[in-house]
Amino acid sequence: MAVAQILVTLDGTVHDPDVPFLHADDLAALRGDGVFETLLIRSGRTRRVASHLDRLERSAAMMELPAPDREQWGGAIEVAEKQWNSEHPDAEAWLRLVYSRGRESAPDGGPTAYVMAGPVADRVARARSEGISVVTLDRGFSTDLADRAPWQLLGAKTLSYATNMAALRYAATNGFDDVIYLSSEGSVLEGPRSTVVTVTGTTLTTPPPEAGILPGTTQRAVFETAASEGWTTRTDVLRRADLIAADSVWLISSVALAARVTSLNRYVMPVSPNRHDFADLVDRAICVD
Repeated sequence: MAVAQILVTLDGTVHDPDVPFLHADDLAALRGDGVFETLLIRSGRTRRVASHLDRLERSAAMMELPAPDREQWGGAIEVAEKQWNSEHPDAEAWLRLVYSRGRESAPDGGPTAYVMAGPVADRVARARSEGISVVTLDRGFSTDLADRAPWQLLGAKTLSYATNMAALRYAATNGFDDVIYLSSEGSVLEGPRSTVVTVTGTTLTTPPPEAGILPGTTQRAVFETAASEGWTTRTDVLRRADLIAADSVWLISSVALAARVTSLNRYVMPVSPNRHDFADLVDRAICVD
């Protein structure tokens, strides 16, 4: 039996998730005209809340949505967390913040905003423990597109995820678990729902956000913790050859946390001796608020 999800509006009301909630003309459903964040509930606590609210604010500003009320969002997060913990103690969950422009037929009605929580998918546990096979795919734009075309909303976490989902379906059809996007110049960008990090010795490298990628909240937390523990952290342009040359390559995100790339375009990656150290680093980093 599927575990029921939690649905909370910003006034703190807990709704029945099986009862229709959105209007049919909500612009989230019609056009993906909105933004979202996904957090992790672990050991009873929602992790990295401030960082995700910071990014929600940034994405909303890029979309010209009203500035999110952090106090209201924080209150709804606390209600959803409490509700989840009361029904599923000690179980991990994803917690999603959804913020759309509202109804097409009622433009003065204000945005639609709510919080959801639900069980972490089985594939996440497998990715953490077994790693993932990855294919590189052309994203179809240059690394300078974000500066030349700000209306493309590169670097905002929008609800317009059709392309990302199509890329993941294409990967699955061809026998891969996940995707790393490349720019038209061949530079490494990001995954459809993750940030790319390479580990070589004690040096962590990730592509620069100026390339038009989403700034990763988990990547930032990991780099902050790593720097305090003596690791070297840097942002730099990466190519496919750099991924092959690294000791290990990871896709990191708020829910999956650390998924090691075990094969890249069917090339089997070597098993790095530092893989457990990095996974432990990520686990510690997401618990620092």
